[in-house]
Amino acid sequence: MSHIGCVKDANHSNDSGTSGVTVEVAIRDQMIRLGQLLKLAGVVDDGGQARSLIEDGQVSVDGEVERRRGRQVRPGSTVELGETRILVTST
Repeated sequence: MSHIGCVKDANHSNDSGTSGVTVEVAIRDQMIRLGQLLKLAGVVDDGGQARSLIEDGQVSVDGEVERRRGRQVRPGSTVELGETRILVTST
């Protein structure tokens, strides 16, 4: 089952003045699990890498550190991993 309708990349500048990448991911369903989102957005290579980064506290959802890869992420949410920001939208 595919959750993504569209993925777009755009450069952004955050509040600290450093540049990063924004990835817009449009999902077809009402939610997607965090680990799946990271894989489908192309910011991790596989589920093991997603799990490690999430468990290590390197991923935040809507500004809060998230350590559960099964966390349900819905359209309107923002996920951050390092300099990458993922904006979740609906198709």
